[in-house]
Amino acid sequence: MRSTAGIVVWLCCALFAQSAFTQAYPSKPVRILVGSPAGSIADILARPIAQRLSEMLGQQVLVDNRAGATGIIANEIVARAQPDGYTLLVSPNSFLVVNPHLNRKLPYDVFRDFAPITQISVFHHVLVVHPSVPAKSVKELIALARSKPGAMIYASSGVGSGFHLAGEMFRSMARVDIVHVPFKGTPSVVIDVLAGRVDMTFIGLSLVQSHIKAGKLRAMAVTGLKRESLLPEVPTLDESGLRGFEIAGGHCVVAPAGTPREIIDRLNAAIVGILGTPEVRQLWSSLGMEVVTTTPEQLAVRLREDYAKYGRLIKAAGIKGE
Repeated sequence: MRSTAGIVVWLCCALFAQSAFTQAYPSKPVRILVGSPAGSIADILARPIAQRLSEMLGQQVLVDNRAGATGIIANEIVARAQPDGYTLLVSPNSFLVVNPHLNRKLPYDVFRDFAPITQISVFHHVLVVHPSVPAKSVKELIALARSKPGAMIYASSGVGSGFHLAGEMFRSMARVDIVHVPFKGTPSVVIDVLAGRVDMTFIGLSLVQSHIKAGKLRAMAVTGLKRESLLPEVPTLDESGLRGFEIAGGHCVVAPAGTPREIIDRLNAAIVGILGTPEVRQLWSSLGMEVVTTTPEQLAVRLREDYAKYGRLIKAAGIKGE
């Protein structure tokens, strides 16, 4: 009886202490890690969220860029952080769900070590070619690639990146023999496709929109199932004959696993509110992105679905980690 009563008292004290802790949250600065450099898309998205969270929570919210290894460095820091709501991660979904297929020795488990908070964006890629490529449509591009197998080159921002996976999906569905050349980051991709050293690439619209308008690159198609508002004249790959072709990127916010549910819910409500403001929606739109928010449970389902989808694609394409 005494033992049972002691356990009950201990549980009550623990629950009271946790409740008091979450009610006081936050009592110190909050850090948002980003696994890519300043000026990257993830960084651009994280900064207005951090600024507005600072105002809403009454504590400074800092963005901490830990670039490298396709997000693995930042991911590990967050996975090993105290689950107290003071360390968060803004990440491309691909940094979370693709890496496990390419690196079997990750220092964390995506589905065990992170607590989903919310999705914050969805975007599609655009297929662009250098103007010297003598193809004005996807149909002509496929015919050109088939006429000289192994001669045409497509670039990506790295092995396993969303742009690489889009290229592999195109290669498979179009039944063409094109050569993949991985670069270390998107700036190098843009430089080489502009110079004509590679024939084409799948890439984020915001990164090449000005070059498309200037005629320095030719937009062939987009990877969503509907046309992009910023490029209404450019068809989808689905429209262009590759039925069912769809590949999307996105960003999300997660915390270390074990973070109290009250804190997860508070952060979810705050971030969803931030993303509903006209200013933030306009910024996302200017980047060729759509604001998409979820519950923590919906984000968990999305990450598992993406993990399975990209796992099948990586296996079929025989993609190996570097």
